[in-house]
Amino acid sequence: MTILTQSTLSHLDWLEAEAIHILREVAGQCANPVLLFSGGKDSLCILRLAEKAFRPGRFPFPLMHIDTGHNYQEVINFRDQRAAELGERLIVRSVEDSIKRGSVVLKSADESRNKHQSVTLLEAIEEFGFDCCIGGARRDEEKARAKERIMSFRDEFGQWDPKNQRPELWNLYNARAHKGENIRAFPISNWTEMDVWQYIEREQLGLPSIYFAHNRDIVMRNGSIFPVNVPLTNGEVINQPKADEEVISMQVRFRTVGDITCTAPVPSDADTLNKIVLETATTTITERGATRLDDQTSEASMEQRKKEGYF
Repeated sequence: MTILTQSTLSHLDWLEAEAIHILREVAGQCANPVLLFSGGKDSLCILRLAEKAFRPGRFPFPLMHIDTGHNYQEVINFRDQRAAELGERLIVRSVEDSIKRGSVVLKSADESRNKHQSVTLLEAIEEFGFDCCIGGARRDEEKARAKERIMSFRDEFGQWDPKNQRPELWNLYNARAHKGENIRAFPISNWTEMDVWQYIEREQLGLPSIYFAHNRDIVMRNGSIFPVNVPLTNGEVINQPKADEEVISMQVRFRTVGDITCTAPVPSDADTLNKIVLETATTTITERGATRLDDQTSEASMEQRKKEGYF
């Protein structure tokens, strides 16, 4: 007598299978894709998904990071370490180089470089002829993210039109693009911040240390925690406190990592993955709403940046 057993996939198994399918669709449809890798938690999940999709062979695309020059040392060091462990090619293009070329002009020396990554990204796409950029965007991050398809079409100027997007019925993805046009593919678009942390915990992925609770010098600025006296990899120290600001040491962690000038930490004692998962389950503020100062300037700030070519 044969006994049939039925196995039930967890929600993480379903999300993982969908993301692997999307990565393989990109590899099958696109001639020259690239995976955007910053060393942050979302792109680390995509690296693990790429391992499951393509190992034991090499990835069918290189890794690329658009470095503002104002990234946290811990994240840059981890980025390089992870790429070396995987043995994959890592391309780094810098906003600093775009400033030297004159394609990026800052209004002031202390202006956030975050939005200017769009220019450097478009320059890198043209330099290497990439027809698809794989990114770690999630729909729960921000309102503009929720409008975007998994395969997001960009025109020959790198622009995104939220009113002109391709349908994605029955999980059929269209990555076709003419020369000069570009696709942005988001394999974890249907994931939430909680899904990401649960997946990291399940897969026991390594992370930059600033994702865990640690003590840091901060000031309170415009109602947000603002990290100060932050060292860069080149030895420079940025985010100097203003004369009337009181610098205090606070136990914090970062929910997201990005340009130092616009990424705020949150108060936390979560120093393990399990504690981070529990903390995420109880938060009522979105990841970007709590930590990205550049998204708080207006309701449409992210959407405007995406129309201009942002990730």
